[in-house]
Amino acid sequence: MVGESLGTVEDGAADDAMEAVSAGAGATAVAELERKLAARDKVIAVLKKRVMSRDDTAASPLAILQQNIALGKIVAMKTRELSEERHELEHALGELGRAQAMLLQAQKMESIGHLAAGVAHEINTPTQYVRDNVAFVQKGMTLLEEVLGKAFDVITAARAQGGLDEPLAEFDAATRRAKFDYVRKQMPEALEQSLEGLDRISKIVGAMKEFSHPSAGEKEPVDLRALVNTTVTVARNEWKYVSVLETDFEEGLPQVACLRDEIGQVLLNLVVNAAHAITETLVPGEREKGRIVVSLRRAGQNAVDLRVSDDGAGIPEAIRTKVFDPFFTTKGVGKGTGQGLAIAYTTVVEKHKGKIFFETQAGAGTTFVVRLPIAAPATATTGN
Repeated sequence: MVGESLGTVEDGAADDAMEAVSAGAGATAVAELERKLAARDKVIAVLKKRVMSRDDTAASPLAILQQNIALGKIVAMKTRELSEERHELEHALGELGRAQAMLLQAQKMESIGHLAAGVAHEINTPTQYVRDNVAFVQKGMTLLEEVLGKAFDVITAARAQGGLDEPLAEFDAATRRAKFDYVRKQMPEALEQSLEGLDRISKIVGAMKEFSHPSAGEKEPVDLRALVNTTVTVARNEWKYVSVLETDFEEGLPQVACLRDEIGQVLLNLVVNAAHAITETLVPGEREKGRIVVSLRRAGQNAVDLRVSDDGAGIPEAIRTKVFDPFFTTKGVGKGTGQGLAIAYTTVVEKHKGKIFFETQAGAGTTFVVRLPIAAPATATTGN
């Protein structure tokens, strides 16, 4: 009987599964699923064999009913297993979503951490020459004190004795020893450089603070010109050794409703990528630095284009369709996660309902264009 054979096969499959579980307590979940699938396939194979070998003309209604019942059990079992697999898949997708969010945060923190070293270097450089200039001023003031002391002696002698020849000679000698004219000339310049250095420190620290300030998940009107200036200042250590960076802003640009910190992160990724693209084309003695241009232009009545152009080697045609794919990177191991442009795409297209694309020419460079709507679309999600 088909039903009896089915029961025997199912019992054997169940016994095999129990023995496999007992023998392989340390097996992975994947191996367990494979064993279950193998047992199920065995049952299905036996059923097919029975169905093919039976005599259709001699089959009784009872045999057909038993066969239908057996097949119904198989369908129910398969449905149950598919439902369990669907729940497992939904759980895996949820875990993947959480992992992606964590990766986004980790990538951002990695970028900030990497930039922190550059910012520390940027702070250290002006601080060093501020210290040197202050030391110079201090030494100059000591020399000036000596000269002024002699001048006071001359005045005191003149008042007491009325003779000026000898004190004036000593005064002249003191001014020569102190290089008074040189000190007097250099002190204003030293103080000016000190103020310039302090201004740079203030600008860098302020830019880093502004760049790191979260937008609280709410779109707000943002002056993209200020955002560009802040971001290129923060990223200066990435591009200053390999390129000259210029900004070009159209007059009268309106503010754009966006998540300020996330668009800043997009711009940061594009500037860093541009610097890396230029680095690959530099040749000592021939091409010492490249050129990056960050520009803002009106795109029709309802959008603004943020463009980042470099004069690197351009994007090879073979990989142009993969540029925005997650985890795709042409950088060496440890130099990139392949997430920068993928995150930029998600931020611009999904969160801001904008567009991001590139224009490239082999050997001439690449321009990435971020097109943002001026006003936040009514259906756009403003949160993360």
